[in-house]
Amino acid sequence: MQYYIIRMNIELLQWIGIFVVALVVLLKASDWFIKAAEKIGLALGIPSFIVGVTIVAAGTSLPELISSIFAVMQDSSEIVVGNVIGSNITNILLVLGLTAIVGKHIDIKFDILNIDMPLFIGSAFLLWYMLYDAEFTTLEAMICLAGLFIFLAYTFGADREGEEEERPKLTPIVFGMLILGGIGIWAGAKYTVEAVIKISEILNIGKDIVALTMIAFGTSIPEIIVSITAARRGNPEMAVGNVLGSNIFNTFAVMGIPALFGTLTIPDSTTLFSLPIMLGASVLFVIMTLTKKISKWEGMMLFLFYIIFLAESINYSS
Repeated sequence: MQYYIIRMNIELLQWIGIFVVALVVLLKASDWFIKAAEKIGLALGIPSFIVGVTIVAAGTSLPELISSIFAVMQDSSEIVVGNVIGSNITNILLVLGLTAIVGKHIDIKFDILNIDMPLFIGSAFLLWYMLYDAEFTTLEAMICLAGLFIFLAYTFGADREGEEEERPKLTPIVFGMLILGGIGIWAGAKYTVEAVIKISEILNIGKDIVALTMIAFGTSIPEIIVSITAARRGNPEMAVGNVLGSNIFNTFAVMGIPALFGTLTIPDSTTLFSLPIMLGASVLFVIMTLTKKISKWEGMMLFLFYIIFLAESINYSS
């Protein structure tokens, strides 16, 4: 018995090490990809807010997307929904909270209440409506992809006036970073998912709960870095736009695309625990943006909610 426990602990440490290494590769590759994509977008004259909502948001959502596709291909599709919902919760409570704390406050200069915010909250309620029956069909996956198309079409077609920004010059290094970043994201996501599957088996914890916490936090680190950096540079529009865009991308792309590779399993813990929390966090985000300003104290409250969410997730799994 003691030998079995020691062997199990050694195996657990090995897979935790693989998880950490794979996550580091995933995050570094994401950083390269995001920086390259951001420069390309700005060089094409796209305003910083739209860069945050689309290019940067899509780039920071790549870890979730690729890891979810690998999860479906390895018959662990319950990771997908945990990844999406966990990342959306983390983006609002942790990413937005830390950004407001570091930046002292977030002033929202663009009018996001007319279209951007309705798209965001609409995607959250749509996800709840599609998952409350514990099923996710191919038709619902196609609806998600249609929603993604509508979001992209609106964002690139919208007329947003802002200050003229200096356009960076594009070099072969930028495109090299884009390609290498994409390859690194693929490799990092593959081994991250494999490690999570093994860790959940050893600890006898549901894969969806592990995805809801470990993968969601790990794959949200790029959003944290991008948003905090944007706040320090005095560009909160990109920080808020990143959270908006990442959540919409997660809902439409990360749920829709993996479902084309196989049937998604929706655990009971999703409809009973994580989905209501995501919906509540989304509504809270909408309420906070009504004044077009998120204060430092509101950021602290969001961060506190995230800590409570982690604690409740651990209690729920035990």
